[in-house]
Amino acid sequence: MPDPLYLATAVEIVLRAGDLQRAGQESGFRVDKKGSIDLVTEVDLACERMCRETLAERFPEHDILAEELGGSPTGPAASRFRWVFDPLDGTTNYAHGLPIYCSSLALEVDGRAEVAAIYDPTRKELFTAERGEGSYLNGRALRVSQTTTLIDSLLVTGFPYNVHEESGDLVALFGRFLGRARAVRRLGSAALDLGYVAAGRFEAFWEQHLKPWDVAAGALIVEEASGLVTGMDGAPFDAAAAHLVASNGHVHREVVDTIDAFRRERAQKQTS
Repeated sequence: MPDPLYLATAVEIVLRAGDLQRAGQESGFRVDKKGSIDLVTEVDLACERMCRETLAERFPEHDILAEELGGSPTGPAASRFRWVFDPLDGTTNYAHGLPIYCSSLALEVDGRAEVAAIYDPTRKELFTAERGEGSYLNGRALRVSQTTTLIDSLLVTGFPYNVHEESGDLVALFGRFLGRARAVRRLGSAALDLGYVAAGRFEAFWEQHLKPWDVAAGALIVEEASGLVTGMDGAPFDAAAAHLVASNGHVHREVVDTIDAFRRERAQKQTS
């Protein structure tokens, strides 16, 4: 069982990030561009600085990987402990005043997430997990849905910031699932998508071109809620692999098979 201080610290940081996010919505904030549609706000940076300062004081020997300011060097000298932080997941929503955003923090030990916390300040929902100890939403135990077929499922996905270059394939795959599921949503926050799978609100989530800070916490929360997380190809989940499918387990094979069939069809068209 992980040191209780780890989860307490993760919860403290995401709750403080939520306070900063709410304050920013009330007072206003500067928005800059990292790419043509990839935004960063001064609130992202304030949340990340707060996280780094807290962790440096409490666990100075631990490494940190976060979205805006990068990470510690990796290699033989790297710590066994690495915190993976998304200071504001859903920045585009946040910048437009759409209340679907959160902060997300995981602690990896020897490359595997052991502690996770995600906080949505607009709904005051705190998702937490410790490996082997279950997942919780505001202290209530979570479990994935028991839906067994895709046609009865509500799915969710996300699009990367290079969507303009890959819109054809992304939209076509989205359409493929529209024809097989009850409905498909796109919320704009991978961490919340994963939390919602764990809470049984969605049956499955798929996305590609992800970063470790997008999924490290949420994947553990899904797994600890008795869900299943793999790559989009069905391979074992790797936060560094940049793609995943997370589900209630019951519809996982259908989701992966749908993606595989779609990719094979697209490849055949390109070579014919």
